[in-house]
Amino acid sequence: MQDRDDNASATPDGDAGKNTESPAAPEARKGLGVLQVVSSVFAAGLGVQSSRNRERDFSQGRAGSFIVAGLAFTALFIGAVLTVVKLVLAGAD
Repeated sequence: MQDRDDNASATPDGDAGKNTESPAAPEARKGLGVLQVVSSVFAAGLGVQSSRNRERDFSQGRAGSFIVAGLAFTALFIGAVLTVVKLVLAGAD
């Protein structure tokens, strides 16, 4: 009987034991949609983000999209607060 190690078998180009199959990771890692990013940023900004969604965001999301959405959310939030303050102060006269 002859013991054979499948990982040690050499290929014609000399790549012994290397996996020549293309990885399925890019296909399995599907990015988040715009609505998912916006809802995650909104929930995180209000402090009500669920741990399940947070884990999904870290595993599937891209940092750049969350940074852009976070900056937009912050600008809208500051604009809304300033508008409310101006309306309240204008009505106090």
